[in-house]
Amino acid sequence: MSKDTGPPLDLYIKAILGKKALNIVALDVAEMTSYADVFIFCSGRSNRQVTAIADNIKSDLKKHNIKPISVEGTKDGHWILMDYGHVIIHVFYEPVREFYDLEGLWVDAKRIMTPTLEEHMATESSQRKTADL
Repeated sequence: MSKDTGPPLDLYIKAILGKKALNIVALDVAEMTSYADVFIFCSGRSNRQVTAIADNIKSDLKKHNIKPISVEGTKDGHWILMDYGHVIIHVFYEPVREFYDLEGLWVDAKRIMTPTLEEHMATESSQRKTADL
């Protein structure tokens, strides 16, 4: 990532997790594109949850004085794109995410782990193991 990435990436991850977003993936695309350093992908189980996730991201980051340059797709709640300049957040309704497979386009990008994302993934993993018992 570039040296001046703005606010810590963990703030974005915490905002995304505020409404229980699923399958969060953060990719370092700084060397692959000129318009962003990080893409974050996440999903919701319904268009209402997708909209709630995006609304929570916007309001939570606003508390840290981080405002989006633009937000698109809130009307339908299938794919909401939130442009924060160096960070672009894609909030998908899960079937739409699978259909477009944007992560597949950026398969060469390095995955980024933040402390909050690592903790979330560990918790998710242990819950799955417990559910399988």
